[in-house]
Amino acid sequence: MAVRSYPQISVPDSHHSLSHHDFNPGKLAKLAKIDTYHIAQVAYFLGKLREAHDGENTLLDNSMIMYGGGMANGNLHNHSPLPCFVAGGGAGSLKGGQHMDYKTDTPMSNLLLTLLNKAGIPQKSLGDSTGMLAGV
Repeated sequence: MAVRSYPQISVPDSHHSLSHHDFNPGKLAKLAKIDTYHIAQVAYFLGKLREAHDGENTLLDNSMIMYGGGMANGNLHNHSPLPCFVAGGGAGSLKGGQHMDYKTDTPMSNLLLTLLNKAGIPQKSLGDSTGMLAGV
């Protein structure tokens, strides 16, 4: 397992060890700092995609970017709820500007299955998927 620290934002601790925080306020504050750093990097990346032309659109218009965490609470090793977002227009296949809230315990693989199909890779199932997501 890689031990990733973030000295550039004054977090020398291992990200993984911080994820086992035991609800320690100091560790939670460092995790929040790392999360803030990560989302700033994603925002920077999306901005660059929006600035880059790709035919008559931008690279962001023609992309599907999914971002989120792998654990809802690393201390408990649970993966629900697992918020994420999808950015980009998927070359016209994605609906933007909306917040979707699906039923608790909807498999993340449902989103992955939906994105595969919208990307022109038809699949009936993926992992533990139970179907495609409406409204994406």
